[in-house]
Amino acid sequence: MEPRGMKKWRPFATLPEHYIGLKEIINKQAEVDQPVLTEEQMEQINFTLIEALHTNKQVYLTYYKQGQYITETGFIQFVDSLGGLFVFIDDVFELKNKMRLSELIDVRLA
Repeated sequence: MEPRGMKKWRPFATLPEHYIGLKEIINKQAEVDQPVLTEEQMEQINFTLIEALHTNKQVYLTYYKQGQYITETGFIQFVDSLGGLFVFIDDVFELKNKMRLSELIDVRLA
């Protein structure tokens, strides 16, 4: 039985800042670099975006954000090739997302 007033040793509870630091290091190790796309890959992405816009077909979008690849499903609402932007409506929340074409890694028709 423990004497009154004594607490059991809890290593991470006493050093939360160390735990947060470790978590950041682990997250950093999981990060990936943004791939550099060829001119041909960028043209294909642009072509697929415009096709999806005009046919109102659903797409799988894969983009790069904060060291991760993220894939979402939805519809293209607007493409500005010269401005390097497009508007995407995701399937889950039906939210409009304004994104840069330079963040895209891959676009496929669903």
